[in-house]
Amino acid sequence: MFKALIFTAILGIAFASPLSTSALKSIAGGLSGAKKVIDVVVPHVSGDDVHAETVNRADDVRADGFSAVLETSNHISESRNGDVHGNIHGDYGWISPEGEHIQLTYVADENGYQPSGVHLPTPPPIPAAILRGLEWIAAHPPAPETYED
Repeated sequence: MFKALIFTAILGIAFASPLSTSALKSIAGGLSGAKKVIDVVVPHVSGDDVHAETVNRADDVRADGFSAVLETSNHISESRNGDVHGNIHGDYGWISPEGEHIQLTYVADENGYQPSGVHLPTPPPIPAAILRGLEWIAAHPPAPETYED
């Protein structure tokens, strides 16, 4: 059982690794008792992503909050500001594999994490019958309950 767990962990690391297939085969071949890796599909990693560097970084921590900015050479950016109450406002963005610029803004406060952006999925519209039912309920509130001792 333990050998199967170790093999599964190695396989998972192999799929997440940016190493080439031949490098992964040689690593797996050097492990004692490990099964031989026949073929490993390694996801494509852009050269820009592997060699990305920090272009701009600024962190400012104050008694009344903080601010942070990060930009990398492969067009990943993030900025956030927080206050003494734990509220955070920020945004982050990157270029998708399809070449599309993705930008998200968010607020994290007492109401939780609230992201917004044009690329986020939206819920389907509420059906007309349910809207009519909600309007009827709002127009006909229940009678107040009376309690007798």
